[in-house]
Amino acid sequence: MKHFRRALKIISVVGRHRLDEFVREKKISQKLKLTLMLFGVFGASRGSRGERLRLALEELGPIFIKFGQLLSTRPDLIPPDISQELSKLQDKVPPFSSEIFKTVVEAALSGKITDMFTDFDETPLASASIAQVHAATTLNGRDVVIKVVRPGIEKIIQQDIKLMLLLANFIQKHSTDGKRLHLVKVVSDYRNVIFNELNLQSEGANASLLKHNFKSSSILHVPEILWSLSSRDILVMERIYATPVTDVQTLTDRGIDFKILAERGIEIFFTQVFDHNFFHADMHPGNIFVDTTCPNSPTYLAIDCAIMGSLTIDDQFYMARNLLAIFKRDYRLVAELHIRSGWVRHDTSVTEFTNAIRTVCEPVFQRPLHEISMGLLMVQLFDTARKFNMEVQPGLILLQKTLLNVEGLGRQLYPELDPWTSAQPFLEKWLRQRYSPKGIYKQLKNHFPDWLEQLPKIPPLIYDALENGNSRTKTNSVQTATSLRTTFKIWSSRSGLLLVFVGIATAYPQWQVVFNNFNNISILAFSLGVILLLVR
Repeated sequence: MKHFRRALKIISVVGRHRLDEFVREKKISQKLKLTLMLFGVFGASRGSRGERLRLALEELGPIFIKFGQLLSTRPDLIPPDISQELSKLQDKVPPFSSEIFKTVVEAALSGKITDMFTDFDETPLASASIAQVHAATTLNGRDVVIKVVRPGIEKIIQQDIKLMLLLANFIQKHSTDGKRLHLVKVVSDYRNVIFNELNLQSEGANASLLKHNFKSSSILHVPEILWSLSSRDILVMERIYATPVTDVQTLTDRGIDFKILAERGIEIFFTQVFDHNFFHADMHPGNIFVDTTCPNSPTYLAIDCAIMGSLTIDDQFYMARNLLAIFKRDYRLVAELHIRSGWVRHDTSVTEFTNAIRTVCEPVFQRPLHEISMGLLMVQLFDTARKFNMEVQPGLILLQKTLLNVEGLGRQLYPELDPWTSAQPFLEKWLRQRYSPKGIYKQLKNHFPDWLEQLPKIPPLIYDALENGNSRTKTNSVQTATSLRTTFKIWSSRSGLLLVFVGIATAYPQWQVVFNNFNNISILAFSLGVILLLVR
């Protein structure tokens, strides 16, 4: 019965906000309009389509609001006008009582709240669809905030997700756009995201790692998690006192250097993505604050680490090279990198793809660099690549959305912000370090124990291959030769890499002491290693 009432509510909202106009297919549009006519819920079509969708989601409640926020992070699926409007969704709901909050805290910590906190503010600092936050003071006098998952929210989520899946299945079955957008998969991904947000221990772990990554940096501060008071259902963390990044007037009054502040936002983004490969993927203005203690050297503070992103090692490398190639307007290299990375099929015509990329990028680069949005250019580039059957990975989509947020925020603070000039030296330095002798040495050192473990297995592999070759009939000779070639490639690759590693290692002063300064050892080992890698 609850499902039926909820379904009626959805139909009513869809009709009053005329969301039927989103449907272009005649077949499904007629069915939807007939349903709306039967329930008599047609409304007047007012406002843009994005605004009407946003209002409808806000009326349907917290879970649909969160879904709209997720859609706003998918510019690969949602048109820009709708994505922009959905980004305005405010995840604010009436708070539940402080008594219920205390009950949840005491159940999670197995004790009285007065035994764990000397002070507890019964007025919430924030109240959202998933969780609520209150201020408190620990027994040792430390100011903290307590975050608790909203009671009963899991059941509500399950009910609404089921209805979303039914709706997505219906649209995907009868709509061309539904099939193209993979709506069922989008809703399924959303289910995973929102249920993961229910586990506050996961958010705490993300925050702890992000804090660790910036422990030696003065540009980003992440609140400390008090693990002795935290669990799956409760998160206790250091309380921060800072200015919201959106409070431009206060930042101005305190003499903040907006140029440095905006450029540090770009630096933080690229540091997270390339140096740490672990980035905050929900960096909207509500999650970002500024420490104004030192106006000429401001520090960012980030909260709410529920959604984080990372890339594969290959995607990291190709993304860095792509951005540099775009900056240098080397469109053929951009096309080749897309193909080499596997983002675009290997049988794609490089010439055709290059022409398509040039058509998108070249008009953009006719403007001054500080007017060119790196994030929007990435969106346009990925849209072009999708016409060549590009399958974008979730990590790249999160990266794209985060860059849009960071760049947009930076330009609000300092309109002349040039992210290209800030990014270029960082990316060039990252690539140099990654593939310098020291960087290669570091990678070889990480893999060396695995190679050493596999090394004794190579002679038996060769022996088995030879034995198998002697016992096979003439009809299997081709397979034997293939097996031998494969075995030799494995052996030469591993041996070559091992010798290259020895050559590099013995070239370093601290290792030369061990090898009695025999420089010829490093030269000989390195040369033999390279030869084995080439002949394989």
